[in-house]
Amino acid sequence: MVARQLDEQIAGRFPVGQRLRVLDVGMGQGTQALRLARLGHQVTGVERDATMIAAARRTLAGEPEGIRERVRLVQGDGQDTGVHFLPGSFDVVLCHGVLMYVEEPDPLVAGLARMLAPGGLLSLLVRNGDALAMRPGLSGDWAGAVAAFGTTAYRNRLGLDVRADRLSALTATLAGIAAPLHAWYGVRVFTDTAADDAEIPDDLESLLAAEERAGRMDPYRSVAALLHLCGVRG
Repeated sequence: MVARQLDEQIAGRFPVGQRLRVLDVGMGQGTQALRLARLGHQVTGVERDATMIAAARRTLAGEPEGIRERVRLVQGDGQDTGVHFLPGSFDVVLCHGVLMYVEEPDPLVAGLARMLAPGGLLSLLVRNGDALAMRPGLSGDWAGAVAAFGTTAYRNRLGLDVRADRLSALTATLAGIAAPLHAWYGVRVFTDTAADDAEIPDDLESLLAAEERAGRMDPYRSVAALLHLCGVRG
């Protein structure tokens, strides 16, 4: 879903065929970074976890030379982008699944916005702080659902105590750093309670169609497990 939504925003903002300068902060194993490089873009991935960046390097090593040449991997903290890159160096900046591990997200988001050229796209994927009761509630964990109301703290599937973000707060943050919210989507509206090792259903395309439509439609997107926010640098 995130890839589809991101491609929609890129297609609506940049000329067809333009090779974009992309920064992926907290890239993990490099799924989005490599996907965008395969599409012809110049991609820089930043990841502080040594295991993750090693996995990304192994995957990249198996790519054709032309794709390898379009990818630069940097082991470092996403909060140090100003150390590695000049302001305005990128057309697209991704930060997916990172803010939940950051106690104070505003400085990180502001730093990411500074990396964007005018008109550049900032893509954030965050845990939805307005819907934390949904997962325990749909799983029959009533005490967990009650405890989730009015908080942005939760324990994720890795057993880590992390935090979520509210749409209203991030909207205000983006407006304050001159990268106002342009579009937002819900991600995992219907499938958040599925087990990580669940089998892919035979009617996958129907599932994706339902998720894609719900992710762009009120009131469904507001109770999604994740929010995908896209800001544009003024």
